[in-house]
Amino acid sequence: MKIIIIILIAAITVFLIFQSFMLMSVNKTEEQKYTVVYHEKDFEIRFYPATTLATVSSKAKTYKELSGPGFRKLAGYIFGGNETGKEISMTSPVHMDINDSASTMSFVMPSSMNEENLPKPNDPDVIIKKTKDEYVAVIRFSGFASDKDLKLYSEKLQNILKEKNINSYGHYRFLGYNPPFQLIGRRNEIIVSVEWNK
Repeated sequence: MKIIIIILIAAITVFLIFQSFMLMSVNKTEEQKYTVVYHEKDFEIRFYPATTLATVSSKAKTYKELSGPGFRKLAGYIFGGNETGKEISMTSPVHMDINDSASTMSFVMPSSMNEENLPKPNDPDVIIKKTKDEYVAVIRFSGFASDKDLKLYSEKLQNILKEKNINSYGHYRFLGYNPPFQLIGRRNEIIVSVEWNK
């Protein structure tokens, strides 16, 4: 019995140490820049300046269908699957636009890189493009994201915006900030473009 307890304590200790290192690693990861222009308890409005994304398109209609294949293609590009074999630093968040017409998944490129100095992807499905400046409404949730969560929080954000008379446009999108093996302190967000001139 004592041996089982010792093994259990050791396993829990190793797990906690690993998760602590994960949190430190995530905290060192470059995050896409934005400015909060309006904040309430349940949501906020942010301004995102233009940035460069590596994007793959998909016929996927669910989070599960898009996340695995999309991540592998984009990870292949930043881990050396490009014309120079250059490794590109991982950033956060990962962007996902899941809809019935054409879903996409995108990695934000490091702020020091752009369309001119990024190497060409070996995979023709990976497209490098620059976004436009935009204002977005954001709602946050924790844990492991699922299609049910994406629907629930998209509807919550939609209801808040209607209540506040804030006009939105385009698809509701998902932002994921954590690697799949991080179990503690997970951050997920739903965003949508809004008209904002206040």
